[in-house]
Amino acid sequence: MREALMPERKLAPGQYWPALTNCCAKATKRLPDFSGAAEADKLAPKVKGQLFVANRVVKIGSAAVLAGTMLSAWAGPPFVTDDPEPVDYQHYETYLAWEQTGTVGGNTSSPLVEVNYGALPDVQLSVTLPYAFSSPAGQPAQQGMGDMVFGAKYRFQQETGSRPMMAAYPVVVAATGNAAKGLGNGGAQIFLPLWLQKNWGSWHTYGGGGYWINRAPGAGNHWYFGWAMLYDVTERLSLGGEVYHATDQRPYDNASNGYSLGAIYTLDRHNRLLFSAGRAVVEISSQSSFSLYAAYGLTW
Repeated sequence: MREALMPERKLAPGQYWPALTNCCAKATKRLPDFSGAAEADKLAPKVKGQLFVANRVVKIGSAAVLAGTMLSAWAGPPFVTDDPEPVDYQHYETYLAWEQTGTVGGNTSSPLVEVNYGALPDVQLSVTLPYAFSSPAGQPAQQGMGDMVFGAKYRFQQETGSRPMMAAYPVVVAATGNAAKGLGNGGAQIFLPLWLQKNWGSWHTYGGGGYWINRAPGAGNHWYFGWAMLYDVTERLSLGGEVYHATDQRPYDNASNGYSLGAIYTLDRHNRLLFSAGRAVVEISSQSSFSLYAAYGLTW
């Protein structure tokens, strides 16, 4: 997730934290078999395009929307909104990513590693390890370990001709980052979402929402809702976008609306590149933010 900093004021622990990403996979679709070997295709893991949370978790804070770790932590690359499709049983999905969020109050960025594992049929376990950089306007830059993200996705309904795929994906964000330096939230967070997805040929649409429980001092709980759509332009290239909304989280916050545009380029059956850019719009213009996300994804 990514969050912007409040302009020209020193915030206490728990009042802001940089973009961290979390764990989720988005545009869920089987990558094409470039080798042409039908038998090998049966053995290969099913890969999701995952337009992003990091996997990212989105957190609306003083001046920004966490797009991705942040808690891209609970979201799916490269979008903030996640999808219900888990990694295949006994297969791994890894992302090496970088995300950045900027506002008039400063910039935050975070390189991160996200690992998803198909622990059981229809069950995915996820962990995201971010390293955070915080550069608030007029204050010294800080860096250090960010808030780690842990998640477990359970798909309880498969997609049919008339019904969408559905999954629950609870996420826990541990307060491992130093909030006093702007590198963490200052308290644990729990996200309880429900995700849906439906596919029609080259079109893939998914979304949902859930409730954020924030235990940081002075913070409040809030709701998040988002929806994304992805189109397979070619066998290798997919383009898409998302829109999302988060309710206010603190007394001085405002509800936020955001959008992102993204792309997934498949290198081969196991490797892909992901990118997205978006903006969170808040009634108070100084709290609006612009976010970038780039990642390399590997599935095996």
